Amino acid sequence: MPVSRTAFNTPYRSNMFPALETEPKQETLPDPYEDFMYHHLQYYGYFKDSSMLASLLKSRQLLHNELSEANSRLREPRDLFAFSSGSGPLQAPRWPIECEVIKDNIHHIEGIPPQPEYFYQPTGNEKIPEIIGEEKGTVVYQLDSVPTYFSSSRVGGKRGVIKELAVTLQGPEDNTLLFESRFESGNLQKAVRVDTYEYELTLRTDLYTNKHTQWFYFRVQNTRKDATYRFTIVNLLKPKSLYTLGMKPLMYSQLDANTHSLGWRREGKEIKYYKNHTGDGQPPFYCLTWTIQFPHDQDTCFFAHFYPYTYTDLQCYLLSVKNNPVQSQFCKLRTLCRSLAGNTVYLLTITNPSRTPQEAAAKKAVVLSARVHPGESNGSWVMKGFLDFILSSSPDAALLRDIFVFKVVPMLNPDGVIVGNYRCSLAGRDLNRHFKTILKESFPCIWYTRNMIKRLLEEREVLLYCDFHGHSRKNNIFLYGCNNNDRKYWLHERVFPLMLSKNAPDKFSFASCNFKVQKCKEGTGRVVMWRMGILNSYTMESTFGGSTLGSKRDTHFSTEDLKSLGYHVCDTLLDFCDPDQTKFTQCLAELKELLQQEILKKFNELGQDMDLEGSWNDISLSDIESSTSGSDSSLSDGLPVHLLSTAHELTWKKMDKKKKKKPLQTRKQRNEQYQKNNLIREFKSTEDALERAGFASTLQKPPTFFKNSGNTSSSTIKNEKPWMNELNGRDKGTSSLDPPKATSSIPTKNKERMQREKPRFTVSCSPKRSANTSQESAPDRKPSWSRNRFPATKRGCANMVAYPSLHVYTYP
Repeated sequence: MPVSRTAFNTPYRSNMFPALETEPKQETLPDPYEDFMYHHLQYYGYFKDSSMLASLLKSRQLLHNELSEANSRLREPRDLFAFSSGSGPLQAPRWPIECEVIKDNIHHIEGIPPQPEYFYQPTGNEKIPEIIGEEKGTVVYQLDSVPTYFSSSRVGGKRGVIKELAVTLQGPEDNTLLFESRFESGNLQKAVRVDTYEYELTLRTDLYTNKHTQWFYFRVQNTRKDATYRFTIVNLLKPKSLYTLGMKPLMYSQLDANTHSLGWRREGKEIKYYKNHTGDGQPPFYCLTWTIQFPHDQDTCFFAHFYPYTYTDLQCYLLSVKNNPVQSQFCKLRTLCRSLAGNTVYLLTITNPSRTPQEAAAKKAVVLSARVHPGESNGSWVMKGFLDFILSSSPDAALLRDIFVFKVVPMLNPDGVIVGNYRCSLAGRDLNRHFKTILKESFPCIWYTRNMIKRLLEEREVLLYCDFHGHSRKNNIFLYGCNNNDRKYWLHERVFPLMLSKNAPDKFSFASCNFKVQKCKEGTGRVVMWRMGILNSYTMESTFGGSTLGSKRDTHFSTEDLKSLGYHVCDTLLDFCDPDQTKFTQCLAELKELLQQEILKKFNELGQDMDLEGSWNDISLSDIESSTSGSDSSLSDGLPVHLLSTAHELTWKKMDKKKKKKPLQTRKQRNEQYQKNNLIREFKSTEDALERAGFASTLQKPPTFFKNSGNTSSSTIKNEKPWMNELNGRDKGTSSLDPPKATSSIPTKNKERMQREKPRFTVSCSPKRSANTSQESAPDRKPSWSRNRFPATKRGCANMVAYPSLHVYTYP
């Protein structure tokens, strides 16, 4: 039946171009026949009106472009972050129900010190005050004790009226300081007044533990300007501290912030870190004492171990990113999980939209995280510097977003940050020793982080993983990595740290980096991610003190210094993946020279000679480097008692699944098994009879197969560590300085290990390659992306897999 063009074309045209309408619309009832024919023709591809098509579809996940083309795309996932609206209030932090929280709004300005803040220079005459205690002093502030394990949480913490813990002043002449720490990230358990201007302070251990006292952050009021106060922290646990190397505590004056815009600054004199000899048979404590003169009368001041960065500070920053119309286009906020107390753990995905699914699939990933240790706030300042740059309009930042997908977890342990812990979560354990955990409910933050990275590895190559930390015993900034076992990528894991030291020579120390994998560090994030297949897996350690290098020698780090390191991470990432491999090759050559010098140093210490023409590059790198530990913080406490049974149950369930055998289903199968057992018994009885008859020598003769296998094993043992033969002056080969390329030069044991392990990733930024372990080394290959926006895929490469979740202008 012919269909009139007027009945369909005119309305369609006027809907698309309203300016062409010359007559006002008349209200008419829809014609059922025309409506039927319209849908019928649209089914066969005519009149592709996107608005009509969208109204007919039940799904709201498909979006159509403005030109009404047939190609559609998926709608972006709904925002799952915890902000109720664009300008609405933030999600209030959730506290354990036994924690009292004051209602005061604590906020600090981010001021820059007007001059460099130099280390304290000891005079040798610093006073070591005798610990008096509350028996002879007066308790002026003390928190209530908490239970042994976490039970539940709520916004605002403990219910009921908040008690006044500070002493009541007797009048305007009373100069007793008023202490307070019941705010976000605060930590002070008790204050004892032992003299007019002298106080002994006790820090609160991490909640639900009896140790980890390092982080402090508290408020004092009712100050006097001309008096010299002395504060002594009496229950520190680490025998070594940066306070012995000139580090000063931080002080913040509210009046100076309001009148002069001055923020945190290093203050203190007569600084001394010493051992407290209790003599009662208990483990020793260490004390930190310093004197201070407040700048104003009746001021409100704060003291802290390092520049605080709270969970609320992070939420305010993320809210500003969400409300920025430009940044929100390439930075998507999602909820990774909820913490043990119910606080949101945020996940940021940062990348520019891709034009095609193939282009999106070719991008490599970079994973960054911070604050797994809540008292190491310097990690958050480095993370803030990284986010400031990668979200900026800089051409380098845009290039990085073009070629990478950044997965960022800015605060892994929000519960610990909120309550003022130094190292643990509310489970009472160090999360950075439990990245292999199977207890999702007890350690949700790291379980979901590891699971996210595992899924990311199935989708694309992860070029780099870095977890930002703080260090309390060494100055400067450095990295901990993992020595690579694959000789094809020998020393490649050290290239990125060396480049970073060249880009930030006055802050980053390559000499302090360490790449030894210790057994006690198997549960850390860097080791677990390295074993999952990420070659460049690092822990970045930023000092609480300052620098001993270059122009910043003997000065404390400010927040600007730490944020600048976040920029240098981005800059080094561009150098690391530059299509021109000149820098990469130069760094590899320099690393080989440094390693050669280390080997010579080790042999000189042993009093033995070494022939540099030998195969020195076969020496195990782990045997050269020293341990990264040296603190009780590096040791794992294991699981809490109330979680041991749950872990055992889950472990036994997995073992039962592996050991469970398929039962015999039929009589025929049972008969066959019975016959086999009879044959085995008859064979054994025959052997015994022959031995008794004098044929033992014939039976004991080993088959040829066992001979060969025995020789193989002996040769394996002999060649397992060829460099050990060099120590005794034997088997000096003539290998070159470069790592061996032929697989025959690799010991048999290492070769078998390489076959069992997953193929390692290259350091170049070529499109994602297939899992072919026979490929040549990556540094000689040129990356396929060009330094322009939206790079095209290189010809001749393997076909890219188009993942269903990757669509045009969507995010992975």
